[in-house]
Amino acid sequence: MNAYYEPTRIIWARKALTLITKGKAVVVVSTNTEIYPGVFLPSVIKLVEYRYVPIRMQTVSRKNIFMRDGYKCMYCGKSAGGENLELEHIIPKSRGGKNSWENLVAACRKCNSKKNDRTPEEAGMQLIRRPLPASMHTPRFILKSLGAEQKDWDRFLFNDSEGEKRLQFN
Repeated sequence: MNAYYEPTRIIWARKALTLITKGKAVVVVSTNTEIYPGVFLPSVIKLVEYRYVPIRMQTVSRKNIFMRDGYKCMYCGKSAGGENLELEHIIPKSRGGKNSWENLVAACRKCNSKKNDRTPEEAGMQLIRRPLPASMHTPRFILKSLGAEQKDWDRFLFNDSEGEKRLQFN
């Protein structure tokens, strides 16, 4: 997090430990995992000084598309793990479809093979939700999605309804 408790990104534990050792960050929440005697693995760190984090567009990747779509097939709506989902081009690559936020969706193998190399209209299939282009809020949404599994991160992430921070300073 930034010095003002703004979640910025997820980093590797090694990088977090380096920042703490150099005095550039402090531990806010630690895990129960002891890596050295008396040293516990940090779960949440906060930078000591404020650093400007430029707004950057999130890259198109398999993982990011699956998170955006909630790990659900956008044709039949069934939930599936990442290993049971495939990236599906709405406009097939053979017809000039690009690897973009607007043209990629998560699809189960059954729906992906049914659609094959056709448009959804030609295959008689309908998208549950049309994919949106990436915006300046996409990185925040992905960060929130990644942190949903970490209960000790919950109070530092943004609220679903208002988009406000739920900070509890103890």
